[in-house]
Amino acid sequence: MTSSAPEPGRAETGAAGPDGAQPDGAGRGAVTFDRHLVLDQLGGWRGMVDASLPTIAFIVANGIGGLTVGIWAAVVSAVCIFLLRLIRKEGIQQAISGLFAVGVAVFIAARSGEARDFFVLGIVRNAGIGVVVLGSILVRWPLVGVVAEFLAPSHLGAMAGHKLPSWRGRLEQAPRAVADTARGRREPDAPAELHWRDDRRMLRAYGWLTVLWGGVFLLRAGVQWVLYRQDEVGLLGTSSVVLGLPLTAVELVVTLWVVARLHRHRAAAETPGP
Repeated sequence: MTSSAPEPGRAETGAAGPDGAQPDGAGRGAVTFDRHLVLDQLGGWRGMVDASLPTIAFIVANGIGGLTVGIWAAVVSAVCIFLLRLIRKEGIQQAISGLFAVGVAVFIAARSGEARDFFVLGIVRNAGIGVVVLGSILVRWPLVGVVAEFLAPSHLGAMAGHKLPSWRGRLEQAPRAVADTARGRREPDAPAELHWRDDRRMLRAYGWLTVLWGGVFLLRAGVQWVLYRQDEVGLLGTSSVVLGLPLTAVELVVTLWVVARLHRHRAAAETPGP
């Protein structure tokens, strides 16, 4: 595909080195502060592990000492995780969400007096997210594509070389990103010549990734609903953990691999001809 000459600053923000990595300093020009902020607040793998700990604490404590002990174990672990991230000045968005979710879950379980009700919120949440995610395909706005294009626009090609900045690197760059934005030093992203939804290959790939994520959410909800009806508290907890972080890790690996290929495809298509 031929295109017009690159816009001012475009070669600097979208160019990649021989190994596919962004040149030093280019990343700061190609990635807006809003995306840095979102990525920092997600907490990375550490945040995903932390989100699983209150559930594990509840499962173990409930099996040993009963419902009351399980509730206290979940609450204490969630509070400790929140305080630890606060002390370390790490992203606390996920810790706050986890604290709120644990609070609602233990409230429901305490009111009903049944340990299985600790998992009601998770079942409803997974079912709701699954329906919304799959529903986005019907309106041709697959949510995986929306999220991926917000965090890493494919026409900039930042992931074309399978290289991603480390979480520590993002945390170190965040204060600089704030300062650069305040001083007007950060250049806006170069606009795409073709919207990703107008690229049939990208729309199809993001659609299948969205089916994958939506299907996994519904799988979690379905499995746990069956176990909930059977009052299998131990298996409810086990399925919550097994279908949580490990399965999410597999989804992320698949998603990042596909998105990296899409970045190479899009970056090649947007490269000006000789």
